[in-house]
Order: sequence, then C-alpha cells, then structure tokens
Amino acid sequence: MIQIFGMPFQQTDMWPSGSIESMIVQRMNEDQIVYSYQSVDELSFELKLRKNIIASARAMNGGHADFEIFENSRCNPQYWHLTRSGGFQLKRDVMPSDAIQDIYKNSSLYAFECATAKVIIYYHAVLNSIGEHLFNRLFRPLYLYSWHFDPDLGIHAIKTRHFLPGDIVYFNNPDFDPEASWWRGENAVVLEDDTYFGHGVGIGTAEQIIDALNQKRKPGEGNQSAYLTNSVARPSFKHLANISMLPRGYRDYKVQYIKVHHNEISISCDRHLFYLNEVYKRITYSNPFS
Repeated sequence: MIQIFGMPFQQTDMWPSGSIESMIVQRMNEDQIVYSYQSVDELSFELKLRKNIIASARAMNGGHADFEIFENSRCNPQYWHLTRSGGFQLKRDVMPSDAIQDIYKNSSLYAFECATAKVIIYYHAVLNSIGEHLFNRLFRPLYLYSWHFDPDLGIHAIKTRHFLPGDIVYFNNPDFDPEASWWRGENAVVLEDDTYFGHGVGIGTAEQIIDALNQKRKPGEGNQSAYLTNSVARPSFKHLANISMLPRGYRDYKVQYIKVHHNEISISCDRHLFYLNEVYKRITYSNPFS
C-alpha cells in the first residue's frame, strides 16, 4: 500500500487510466509492503523515474550496442577512456550527460556486459528525469563497470517477489557452462507488459529468458533449470527526488565508492554489493582506529 505523510493514498485522476504511472500505483497498493512518501511530489518523482527506466531499457534494446565480456568491451574514445579492466572512465573535459547520451546516439561503438548495461540505463533514466544541469553536477566523475555506481544513485538490493515496472531483477543459471561464464545469469528490467529486457537476450517473458539460459548449461551434465530470483535492484528514488527539489546552486560533496574489479560477468547487484562490503570490511579491520 501507499502512504503519503503517514496517511493511506488512494489513486486519483492524477495519472490517466491505463498509463504506466497508474499501473505502478496499482501494483504498489496491491503489495503488503508500505511504500511511504513525504509528499505526492516524492511519489510522482519515483513514478516518473520508473517510467524513464522502462523507456531507457526499450531504447537500449532498439540500439546496436553489443554484449561482450570485460576484456572485449568497447566505448567511444571521444567521451571515455577504456580501462584495462574493461570499464569506461569519463574523460575530464566531457560532460557526464553528453557521455551517457552518446551510448544511445552512437550505440554501435559500444560493447558491455549486462550488469553495466543496467547501470547505464539507470543513469540515462535519471538524466531524463532531472535534466542535464543537475545531472552534470551530481555525476562527475563517472565510471562504468559492472554494478559500480555513484553514491547519489543509491543502488541497493532487496528481497521481494512483488516486482514493479522499472525494477531490475535477476535470473540465475546455476548450471551455466563454465566455458561461457557470461551465461551465469541475466539482469533484466521489469517492463510494464509483464516482459523483461536483458542486454544480450533482448525483450521476452520470464519463461523465454529462462529457456535462453537453459540452452547455455554445462554440456551433458547441467540439468538444474535457470530461475527468476527474488533479488531486486532499485536506485534510491527518495534520495534522488529530494536532490531534484534542492535549490539550483546545490553542491554535492561526497566520497566515491571503491572500484571493485571482480571480472565476473553478468552478476547480480547483491553479489556486487557483497564484494564491495568485503573490501570495506578489510579496510576497517586493517585500520581499527580509522
């Protein structure tokens, strides 16, 4: 259910019947979890961003960016430095908004794996939600590699079976062929029509994505089917909504997250966060008085 400032929210005519926004509100109200907001504006921002995530996913599906492992990653050198780890580092003289938009405008120049694709979709959707001026203040420097993200994007993983359009879910393939480890799983955006977008497999139903993964199991011995997990990745909608409402001169001072170059393709968001937390634990234990 939805609550606005502690009070139950009943959908009004704010969003047309049959619209993506109206559908998301309906699915929220059907959930046992309480979706709590301080204002209608905060809810409206999340609906807008979720709608833009869907649009960005469909736009990537319609483009020409290839799926590739890290060592074969490609990017437009006009905007990015390609690192030895297969990541994309924003050039110093380039605006973050221009670089993200270029991935869509000149998609044939790019190749990346599916986790990186989902973070790109998030950045593109946020850009279309908050505008270039604020986006360029928030997201410099910008680095794309697997699930690595800027703190203001606030990506986190939750456990739920109640998916909302704009969520990113994970299909696990436990018996993937070790010679093709990129088929270990698939990160996929939940679309509004009960289909999913996964970079490398395209748009399909859950059954179609599972079938595609099952074709890539261990030869002769893999018999455990792929499956849709209950792991869901979401950006921090509330944080981004609050930032979008701050005065134009707002400055964000923050410490960037450590880059974790695990070289594991197509991993889930919670697996990446586990690796990140392990790095910070080691730093803490080695510097107990820091």
